Amino acid sequence: MERSAQPEGARPIAARIEVARIDPGLHLVATPIGAARDITLRALDVLNSADILAAEDTRVLRHLMEIHGIPLRGRRLIAYHDHNGARARPALIGALKEGASVAYCSDAGTPLVADPGYRLALDATEAGARVHALPGPSAALAALSLSGLPSDRFLFLGFPPSTEAARRTWLRTWLATDATLILYESPRRVSRTLAELALQDPDRAIVIARELTKKFEEVIRGTASDLSQDPRMDSLKGEVVMLIDRPGEVEISEETLDDALRDRMGRMSVKDAAKEVADSLGMAKRDVYQRALALSRDE
Repeated sequence: MERSAQPEGARPIAARIEVARIDPGLHLVATPIGAARDITLRALDVLNSADILAAEDTRVLRHLMEIHGIPLRGRRLIAYHDHNGARARPALIGALKEGASVAYCSDAGTPLVADPGYRLALDATEAGARVHALPGPSAALAALSLSGLPSDRFLFLGFPPSTEAARRTWLRTWLATDATLILYESPRRVSRTLAELALQDPDRAIVIARELTKKFEEVIRGTASDLSQDPRMDSLKGEVVMLIDRPGEVEISEETLDDALRDRMGRMSVKDAAKEVADSLGMAKRDVYQRALALSRDE
C-alpha cells in the first residue's frame, strides 16, 4: 500500500502528553498503606503534574506510579529520608524558591506522621513556599476507626523506646492520659510492650491491628494481661498499630485522699496541696480543695 503524500512543508512530530499545571509549592501526598487503589484522584493528579518528585524510597514511589500508569517523563525523582535529609533539602528548597511544584511521598500513609518530612515542610514554609496537604490513608486513623475504642479524644505517640527501662517509664507516663493511645510498634517488640502493660495495668483494653488494608489484615482485641500470654504475639509480622484504651474509673477512698492531702499540706499551702493531689488522683480540683480546707480546720 502506498503512503499518502504529506503536504508540502509538513514534518513528523512526536506525540505530546499534556498535563494540568498545579500550583507551585510543596505538595505532601498521602499514599496507600496497603491497597494500591486507596490513593485519591487528587494525589494522582499531583504525581502526574509535579515538576519534581521526592520520596522516602524512590523505588516505592516508582512502583506506585507504574501501577497507576503515571509516567516519569524525565522529571527529577529525589530520595529524601532520615539519613540524607540535610543533604537533599537544599536542592528541594532551591527549586521551591524558583516557583517549582514538588510532590513529597513517604513510604506509605500520610507524610509527616512518624516519618522524616516535617523538617522539609518547616524549611519550605520559612523559605516562603506554600505547603499543600493532600489527605488520604493513615494507618493510625484506620486502626482507630476499626478498634472499637473511644475516638472522641486520642493521642498518637509514635514508636515507644526500644530499651526496657525507657519503655517502662514511657508507658507509665502516658497510661494516665485520659485518651485512647495510638502507637506504632515493631512486630518483634509487641510481646515485650504487652508484658510491660500487663504489669502496669493488666485489665487495660488493648487492640493490635496489623497489615491494615492488606491481604492478611488482622485485628486482635483483649486485655493487656490476656494478650501478653497470647502465643500469636510472638510471631506477628508486618506493620503493627497498637491502641490502648483510656484508664477506667478508679475509686479513691476517703482515707487515701486524706493521707495524700496531709502528706502535702505538711510542706505546701492548702491550695497547692489540693491541686497536686487532684492532678495525681484524677479528681475534681474543687472537691479536693473543699476536703483540704476541712482537714485544715480540723487539725
